[in-house]
Formats: sequence, C-alpha cells, structure tokens
Amino acid sequence: MKKAEMSGVNLFEVATQEMREKMNESVKINSLELENVKRVKAVKLEPTASGLTVIGGKNNQGKTSVLDAITYTLGGGDYKPSNVAREGSMLAPHMKIILNNGIVVERAGKNSTLKVTDPSGNKAGQALLNSFISQFALDLPKFMNANDKEKAKTLLQIIGVGDQLAKFDQEEDRLSNERLAIGRIAKEKKGHAEQMTQWDGVPDSMISASEMIKQQQEILARNGENQKKRERVSLISNQCANAYGVVKDLEARLAEAKERHRQLEEDLKIAQTDAKDLQDESTAELERNIAEIDSINAKVRDNLAKEQAQMEAEEYEKKYDSLSAEINAVRAERLKLLDGAAMPLEGLGIDHGALLYNGQPWDNMSGSDQLKVSAAIVRKLNPKCGFVLLDKLEQMDLDTLKDFGKWLEKEGLQAIATRVSTGDECTIFIEDGYSVDHQGNKTADSDIKPAEMMKKPEPTWEAGKF
Repeated sequence: MKKAEMSGVNLFEVATQEMREKMNESVKINSLELENVKRVKAVKLEPTASGLTVIGGKNNQGKTSVLDAITYTLGGGDYKPSNVAREGSMLAPHMKIILNNGIVVERAGKNSTLKVTDPSGNKAGQALLNSFISQFALDLPKFMNANDKEKAKTLLQIIGVGDQLAKFDQEEDRLSNERLAIGRIAKEKKGHAEQMTQWDGVPDSMISASEMIKQQQEILARNGENQKKRERVSLISNQCANAYGVVKDLEARLAEAKERHRQLEEDLKIAQTDAKDLQDESTAELERNIAEIDSINAKVRDNLAKEQAQMEAEEYEKKYDSLSAEINAVRAERLKLLDGAAMPLEGLGIDHGALLYNGQPWDNMSGSDQLKVSAAIVRKLNPKCGFVLLDKLEQMDLDTLKDFGKWLEKEGLQAIATRVSTGDECTIFIEDGYSVDHQGNKTADSDIKPAEMMKKPEPTWEAGKF
C-alpha cells in the first residue's frame, strides 16, 4: 500500500476513534436555534458547557417556551405541546439543536418532522436520542414532584441496593412493632406491681395449719414427759422419807433399809439432775399463729403475687432491651450498606423508603438543595446525558443561584434554566419571543420584524461568571 493510502487509512481510523470517544462523552447542548414555537419568535443560544445558563426576562415573554421547545425537539412526541406553532405566525415552526457529540437534531415544517443526523452524516431517529437523553433531564419536575417513595426508589435503582435495603426496613419495622408491644406490656406489668400491697414481717411462703398443729402436739408431748419426770422426783422423795422412818422403826431391818435408802438417794440425785434445767416450751405463739393463719397467708399471697409481677415486668424489660439491640444491629447493617454504595451526591441517604440529604427529608430541603439533589440523581440515572432543563429559578436568591452554578460547574453538568429577572445573572433575555443580549441586541436572525428591544445599562457581567 502506498504511503499516501496508509496515511489516509490512519487518518480515517483516528477520526473514527475520535468520533466514538465523542459519542461516549456526556451529551450536552452546544447550540440551539428556535423559530415560531409556542411564544418564541426567534431565539438563538449557545449555553455554557458546564454550569448554569440562565434565560431571563419578564413574565409571558416566551422563556418557558424555549425549554418546552428543547424538550419536544429532543424528547419526542410524549413532550409535544398542544399547539407547537406560534399563534398568528405564517411560518412553520423550526427547531434545531446541535449536541456536543456532533449529532444535529431538527424539527421543522407543519408537522414538526424530526431529522437526526449523526457526525458521519447518517440519518437516525428518536431511538438514537433516547439512548443518551434522560427523560428526567427534559422533565425535572417529574422527579421533583414525585412522592418520597418514588424518589427513593429512583435512587435505589441507581445504587443497586433496593432489595437489601427494603429487607432491612421490613425487619426494623417488625422489630420496632414488637418492641412497642413489649414495652407497653412491661410498663403495664411494672405499674401493676407497684400498686400491689407489700407486707413486712410475714413468712416468705404460705403457712400450713396442719404443720403448726403437729408442732403444737410435739411440744405438748415433750411437756408431758417433763411432767412425768417431775412426778417421779416427788414420788422418790416421798419414798425416801418413808424409808427413813422405817429405818427408825425397824432397826432390825436397818441394814436393808439403809441400802435401800442409799440407792434411792443416788436415784434422787440422778432424777434431780435430769429435771434441774428443764423448762417448758410455750405454745402461745403457735396458738396465736393458728388463730391468725388466714390473715398471714393472705399477706404472704400478696407478697408472692407482687414478687411474680415484678419478675414479669423485669422479663418484659429484658425483652424490650433485646429488641432494641436487634433494631440497632439492623440500622447498623443499613448504614453499612448505604455507606458502601456509590451515591450520586455526598450527603444523600435513604431512611425507611424516604430520600434524605444531609439528614433532611425532601420537604425540609431548601429549593436549591432540592434542585441539586434532583440534578445529581438524574445525571447518575443516565450518565450519558450531561444536561438538565430547569424552569422558574426566581425562587433562588442571587447568592444561592451563584452557589448552585458553581456546583454545576464542579460536577461538569450543563443546566439551561429560566428566571423572571432582567439582572446580570441572566445569560440572555427573552423579549416578546426574541432572544436578546445584555445590550438589547437580537441574537437570532429572522425575517420577522422584532419589537422594540430591551435596553440595558452596560453590564459588568462576563460569560460563565456571576
């Protein structure tokens, strides 16, 4: 192959590779030209590649019509306005958008016929646009007006942890409901136990009447034995006295009597020793307890019932604490799951199916934070789409608008927005359907004669800066 041919082939390959790389870049709008669409007469705009391009002007001049035209041109029939053509115009609508990947998108004629041309000159259609243009980018309010669950579902779709997080939420809800019920029972049990009567000075267990009567009978038996011993002492004493008399009277039998006497004295000593420290036990307390047994047992029952109630309350409190530990474990797993997920914006999170940003739910976020969250999620949802359309940014003050623009630049995201304003924060203005610059000069050529243009003082504004 000749050198010139080789060079041509190489150049073609390089050009093809460059085209592929360009096609894979995040798609943004390089320029747009609109004529006779809704309120628009003639508008030409080259939005900044990254950051905020603000279309300003007074009310009812055609600002929103510009966004509607972009949405219809790129989004297709689902976004077609009820009346595409400008009222009173003799010319058909014409819309042309050039994207940074080289694709040119046009809608023209009475039926706004779509024409899509790729960088190689080949014709394409809506399917090609749908492959890299996010529907939410064209219709951000659709995301912003969705309910909390739908927003969270979109985010979960992005980070890919929806099923796992749903399981954690269900488990935490189940445990929380169970803990709530257990807590109520524990509180009721504890309150009931505290109100119950507590008696001091009573036995720990119920008293048995038959047992007490048995104890009384045993004491009486022992006392009877003591009495017998006392009677024996008296008997022996009398016998000893009689024997002594017999000795006196019967000296003949003295030896025998003395021996008998001696033996009796020894027995007497033994009997006296046995009986010396004897002390009868009183049955008065047992008799009193027997008489009061029903009253005592009633108090014992009260104490046992209170003890049981306190034990039940403690058991439910332990169950409550155990469930709390399980709930904390589930929450820790959820946090671990979300911490490991690649969020489209730092500070984003999900709690029980609700979207949070820096710990705040959607309705507590500022308007700028809502836009920032929406833009970040929409961008992550389809990374190929590098732009987003925003309407009615007059809700933001200038400082917030400036911060939002810086965030867009940092993220490399293009935003085309409208704002009811004639201030220097605006990139262009729409005056009676025409696009005009800060000096009041029309920025789009048209056969239509413009109305008197908006006159403005010399600005200190620079492109892409606030």
